[in-house]
Amino acid sequence: MEIVVGISGASGSLYGIRLLEILSKMGIVTHLVITRSARQIIEIETDYSVVEVEDIASYVYEEKEFTAPIASGSHRFHGMIIAPCSMKTVGSIANGMSDNLLERTADVCLKERRRLVIVPRETPLNEIHLENMLKLTRAGAIILPACPGFYSKPKNIDDLVNSIAGRALDLAGIDNDIYKRWK
Repeated sequence: MEIVVGISGASGSLYGIRLLEILSKMGIVTHLVITRSARQIIEIETDYSVVEVEDIASYVYEEKEFTAPIASGSHRFHGMIIAPCSMKTVGSIANGMSDNLLERTADVCLKERRRLVIVPRETPLNEIHLENMLKLTRAGAIILPACPGFYSKPKNIDDLVNSIAGRALDLAGIDNDIYKRWK
């Protein structure tokens, strides 16, 4: 199985990093696209360097690398998770604009009817944000807001991040036991 992980420039880059760590431990091939603004956010928000994050992935592509295999529907991959997903990226994908590889790969998922899980990280939401997410849902994407549940009595930030990462994997069709489920 191959899965694409996109990290865009919203707060919450740890979600995408955790997904890469989990998928790597599971032996799943990962294709990684990090936007320019996400590169800055990773350095600000986490103890990881961008190089350390890239080293977790099986394949890494530059934001403008439109010749990457994941830019084509003929390259078979299972799906894509964008975590976190900025409202700029949500808007671009919802309106069919592919100005970078992350947006193009999401477009490939929609046109090929592959799983596309989007983890938006913005609050509060305005009407434009909501309309764009509705467009994406209607086009076949799954919107998973970064709103962790508290029924599992999380003890730390890792527990909260794992709950969203685990749910994203569930929605992408990847079995996992990374978070405590509702009983």
